[in-house]
Amino acid sequence: MNRHDYFYNMVAAEDMQRLRYIPTVSEFVDWIAAEYADMPALSDLTRTYTYQEMCERIARRRAFIEELGLQKGAHIAVFDRNSQDAIELFLAITSAGYVAMMFPSALPEQAVIGCCMKFDISALFVRDEFAPLCTKLQGVKVVPASSIADKGIPAARVDKESPAAIFFTGGTTGAPKGAVLSHRALMRGSFNAIFKPGRVIGVHRYIALLPLSHVFGLIAGTMGCFYTGNLMHTCEDMKATIGKLPVIKPTILVIVPGICDILAGLCKMYGPQFLGGQLRQIISGAANVPPRLVEIFTKLGVEFCFGYGLTEGANLTSANADAVEKPTSIGRVYPDQEYRIVDGELWTKGDNTFSGYYKDPENTKAAFGEDGWLRTGDLVREDEEGFLYIVGRIKNLIILPNGENVSPESLEEPFYADACVRDAMVKEVEMNGEKVIGIEILPQMPAFDGKSWEEVEAYMTALVEKINATLPSTHRIAKVTVRKEDFKRTGSMKVARN
Repeated sequence: MNRHDYFYNMVAAEDMQRLRYIPTVSEFVDWIAAEYADMPALSDLTRTYTYQEMCERIARRRAFIEELGLQKGAHIAVFDRNSQDAIELFLAITSAGYVAMMFPSALPEQAVIGCCMKFDISALFVRDEFAPLCTKLQGVKVVPASSIADKGIPAARVDKESPAAIFFTGGTTGAPKGAVLSHRALMRGSFNAIFKPGRVIGVHRYIALLPLSHVFGLIAGTMGCFYTGNLMHTCEDMKATIGKLPVIKPTILVIVPGICDILAGLCKMYGPQFLGGQLRQIISGAANVPPRLVEIFTKLGVEFCFGYGLTEGANLTSANADAVEKPTSIGRVYPDQEYRIVDGELWTKGDNTFSGYYKDPENTKAAFGEDGWLRTGDLVREDEEGFLYIVGRIKNLIILPNGENVSPESLEEPFYADACVRDAMVKEVEMNGEKVIGIEILPQMPAFDGKSWEEVEAYMTALVEKINATLPSTHRIAKVTVRKEDFKRTGSMKVARN
């Protein structure tokens, strides 16, 4: 089966007949208003708007934005939680011909000021509770996130190549930057999000658990939900929303592995009904997905899918709907995208490719190879069926004394196969004045119920010895640290290596 059929055969034929790639957010908003008019679109458990009502509100927000008197293409930020306001504002800003930037809700005052300056923000829609953090902004129009006009205006006509949004990213070279996604790229990523096994139109209840400032939460979650006419529940407080799972009864969750771990623990404490009793699928990504999570949720009757993407590729590059059979693969590359493997590195090309890093020509140039190919920075291998496997990241390579390169991710992989390991990080460390390979291991503590800490450490030491026996002598782990505290993590709950 070719990779195009792999995806197109995944979705029920009657659903696939209604779905098509739409190249701009303006056309998309008009399309969902007509296609799904009376179907429920957005709810906070107090108010639920249909698609027609939501799109009418988006039109009224567009009218308010026009009243600000900004130049077309101006950058407009949203500083809010995952609220109805924030979701509508993103679609209003982009469909009105402006460039949206979603600020993380945890930004401190100085970071808000710095981001507004760095990314040339002209206007900022802010949640009331965050307003005190914006009082020192200069040259930025600060307005409440709840702002909306009495009457709406039509969506703007925009070119698919024009910028739609800027997303925070570590990029393919590590330092935080702003990745610019055109309408073309944003919408191709959103179209890729429709590919899930089974029926997809109007049958699912989502929850916006992931921050809208993160490309995975906004594209794979929110935009994917609306593309298929499903209902999105907002999430202004993650802890409180997780507690409402039995009430919301989600049928699908788009979440990172860290949240999967939390839910697995809650199911162990309260039973699988804690998930609401109707959960059918989990789509996970943005960090390494340990095989044990596939096993846990498969036993609970939940279909577990995951994949791979990066902000520079509009989030969705590949997907694996065969996680039980291939639990360590990131899947196959989505249709209508090209890919090649150059010296072990995955290169991609297609509509989903970003335009570059905002005001950063040096890093933009470094992100691209010849003829516009995006260099992902990830080292991969491919099996005979076209399934890809991450084996490392170029910038993380450890150079051994003999000059050989070792990927820490390749050394970590066998540890993730052990159900007693929650997370692991291999890195170069110093021991007795020499550079050696070390590992820090975070135990999956429920697996050691009733055991002493000494027994936990002994288990991990034995595990390292067992894995070392399979490795060349130059690749063996010399120093072991078993962590009592969690790793420092990124916004997407990845282990922070730096």
